[in-house]
Amino acid sequence: MAQEPRARWWEIRRAQNLKPVSYRCPLCQRQLPALSEHLLMLPEGKPAGRRHAHTDCVMAARKAGRLPTRAEWRAAEREGSPPGVWGRLRAALSRRSSADARGADRESEG
Repeated sequence: MAQEPRARWWEIRRAQNLKPVSYRCPLCQRQLPALSEHLLMLPEGKPAGRRHAHTDCVMAARKAGRLPTRAEWRAAEREGSPPGVWGRLRAALSRRSSADARGADRESEG
């Protein structure tokens, strides 16, 4: 399969070409027949960069994880990013209460 165009995430919609125009699928480089049912891929939701592609090609690329949706991309970003203010505060308080508990255990032993 050919290499997909680059984007962080994709918006994917059903499309029906109502004009007798043929397109080339960016995923397999084969012709997309005029007036055939297919999918429209919008890189990062931008209509200016839209691509027409075979449904099977898009589904195969999605299954392989090569065309993430915005929701999938955001979830992956959150997993790899540092926690926000509340997350850091919770972690600090948790560490503090754990340290206090260990200190209390040492005092009761001595």
